[in-house]
Order: sequence, then structure tokens, then C-alpha cells
Amino acid sequence: MDEQRWRDPDWLAGVHTWIDARLGELGVARTGDIEQPHLVLWSTVLRVPTDAGDVWFKANADSLRHEAAVVQRIALRRPDVVPPLLAADTVSGWMLMSDAGESLRVVSARERSLDRWHDILSRYAGVQLDLAGDVDDLLAMGLPDMRLAVLPKAYERLMDEFAAERRFRDAAPMVADMCAELASYGLPELVQHDDLHDAQVFVRDGRHLVLDWGDACVSHPFFTLSVTLEGMLAWGLDDVANSVDTAPFRDAYLAPFAERFGGDLVAAAKLALRLGWACRAVNGHVPGDDQRTFARLRMFLDGTP
Repeated sequence: MDEQRWRDPDWLAGVHTWIDARLGELGVARTGDIEQPHLVLWSTVLRVPTDAGDVWFKANADSLRHEAAVVQRIALRRPDVVPPLLAADTVSGWMLMSDAGESLRVVSARERSLDRWHDILSRYAGVQLDLAGDVDDLLAMGLPDMRLAVLPKAYERLMDEFAAERRFRDAAPMVADMCAELASYGLPELVQHDDLHDAQVFVRDGRHLVLDWGDACVSHPFFTLSVTLEGMLAWGLDDVANSVDTAPFRDAYLAPFAERFGGDLVAAAKLALRLGWACRAVNGHVPGDDQRTFARLRMFLDGTP
């Protein structure tokens, strides 16, 4: 298990050596002990104090190793939406990044406002569109393929991987039909964060930065809306179901697409909002962690966790 690896003294010693070498190349000196404030089965994050401020190291499980390459490409195309990437090893998947500032979850609670999401969603949609020419490269880097042509079979494989209820298995033809319907809108399939919520966005010097691209995939771009709108914004600041009208946030996200594409984008978004939960169930499934997968499947079929 990777969680054991993250605690292994020999592994940590190798990481510390790599960090110190990269800092040396940057002309930055470490000023204190490296801490490990974040450790889960699939990743770990280390805080590194330096004479230029805190920097952050991240390592992922092998299945998410592609994050380093994805962030490297985003930093090349849109450096305004990710923290400065100080170093990356795309073989090991290790990253060293500048401090991202304050979590949006903290900022929104303090400001008692969700208004920042209008800018975040518009900016994020721009990132998806600006990386349209990089999709083949991203797939070659290992980004999961969750495009509409492959999602139905991927959904069927998920049903065989764990003890899914009969009604979820019986929904496989519906997944295929919805994929075909969504494809008819003719929108390109792009990089998609797949877990965009307020703990993945940070605020630094007035800029909104999107982190944690480990769950990213190539899929219908509007699948993003499932987690962001239904999984978070609809619950508001006080965690009350359906307490917020998400339509203005949806429209902020769709605006950059409307500048380039015709058709009924609102109708496409409505369909993608539901189908996106099937994608999230497939793409985010962790063996042994069936509870989250079931919740996503219930969101797909029932519209409620």
C-alpha cells in the first residue's frame, strides 16, 4: 500500500535528498525541518520551509503519477491558474511547487460569499479550451481516457470490479444512450479536473489557483459541473441541500464555450451534469473504498447521495 510507502524512512530520505537538490538548483536554502501534513492512500504532501517562503512537495500513487506532467503542461499554457511549478519529475510523478496561498474554503467562509466561483469557473473553462491541442499528448502522458466513446465500457468494467447493486448494473445501457446523446452536441472532449471543489482552489495575491489535478482525465468538459455544482455549490455556505441556485455559476462556466460553439449549451450541460457522476464513479473508484463510488452512482441515478 502507498500509505506505508509514504511513511517509509528510506523513501522519505530519498525525497528529502531530491528536494534539497532541486532547491539548490534554484538558489534557495531550506531553513527548517520538512513536515508531512498530508498523507492519504493515494498521495502525500510535504511542507518545506525555505528562505524564499514555504514550498510544497507532492507525490502520488502510481495510478495518479500523471499529475506532474499535467500540471507541467498547464503551467506552460496557463501559468496564471496554477502555483509556480518549481520542479517536476514526470517519471516518479514528484512535484515541487510554490505556496498557493489560502484555501478558497477558508476564504469563502470568512467572506460569507460564493461569488469568487464566477471568476474561477470562467477561468477554468478557459484552461480546458486552451489545452485543446494538448489532448493527445495528455493521453500519452497517462491521463485517463474517459471520453464518451469509451465511458460505457468503462462503466461496465466498474460494475464487475465491486459488488454493485442490480439497478446500477442495469443502468449500463442508459450510460451508453446518454453518451451518444451528449456526443450529438458536437463539443470537443478536453482535460477535465473531475474533482473541482473549494478545497482544490486557493487564493494568492488576488489570483484563483486550481490545484490537485491527480483525478483529471480526458472527457466531456462539462462533466466538471457534477462535482462543482451539485456536489458543492448547491449546498451553499451552510451545507444545506439545494440552498443555492447554481444556474448563474453554470452560465459563468459556459460563457467561454459559447464564444466558440453554437447549439444549446445549457441542455448539454444538464445532460452532462447527470452523466458526469457516472464518469466520476469510474474515474475516482479506489478499490476497497466502495462508499464513495456508491455515493457517486446514487448521484447518477437518483440525483442525491
